Amino acid sequence: MKLRAIREAIVLAGLIAGLVMPMPIRAAEPDWKAVEQALDKPGQLQGDVFRVGMPRSDLNVTVRGIPVKAPFALGSYAAFKQVGDHAMVMGDLVLLDQEVPGVMSGLLAGGLEATAVHNHLNEMSPHVTYMHYSGHGDPVQMAQALRKALAVSGTPFGASPPTPAPTAGSTLDTKLIEQTLGRAGREIGPGVFQVTAPRAETITERGAVLLPAMGVVTVLNFQATDQGKAAVTGDFVLLDGEVNAVAKALRQHGVDVTAIHNHALADSPRLFYMHFWANDDPEKLARALKSALDQTNSRK
Repeated sequence: MKLRAIREAIVLAGLIAGLVMPMPIRAAEPDWKAVEQALDKPGQLQGDVFRVGMPRSDLNVTVRGIPVKAPFALGSYAAFKQVGDHAMVMGDLVLLDQEVPGVMSGLLAGGLEATAVHNHLNEMSPHVTYMHYSGHGDPVQMAQALRKALAVSGTPFGASPPTPAPTAGSTLDTKLIEQTLGRAGREIGPGVFQVTAPRAETITERGAVLLPAMGVVTVLNFQATDQGKAAVTGDFVLLDGEVNAVAKALRQHGVDVTAIHNHALADSPRLFYMHFWANDDPEKLARALKSALDQTNSRK
């Protein structure tokens, strides 16, 4: 009886300890307003991702003589996501060649990592370079570090300039584009239309799930040009076995492949990004992109 009483006392003590055991502390929701203030740019919560756009509206860039709009191909951004007790940030910065060294030094001094530096398009004037970066830590401190790094560039901050109205003849038949691609899109600027296609797989980096709003998504941008044509650019997010099948599909339809490279360092599965360019009939281009998209394991 005495042994039984001792056992019951031990069990009871365990139950009591379980009742009073402190619950795991859940990290507080980040102060996204403070992130906006640190970057001096408004952001938008897209599910679990807080995304801040910093388009290079200060630049007048042409590709093969065609003026490209900032939402079409010059969109710097920062995408933040809470991961456990801290946040992570990923993004892409649009920089003139002479801005690259100073911005990279600023990122590294602020505790952020540069993960890629490369072109996206060819025959750009002036030449533009794209720098991808990432970081883990306090979101406001990372935003402050990013803002300080970009101070040596011409990246506009503060209030965005008024959006210009589309000029005559610069509209797109967006319904036709959506029907051809079999996906819905959205207008991201006057005369600029975007369709996205997320990967079907779960993509992670160092154990954290990377969401489409963080840039891990195939992006197909259309910009209206003269004579009823459209320019297309963007990037396909690909596994290694898809790279050449997509390149072949694009080239068979007259679309130029302008870059193939990584954006991140530790993504799993390993991803490659293929950038492209063409200026032609919008429906023809939509068919070309659909043919390439069909070679990927994209979410339906």
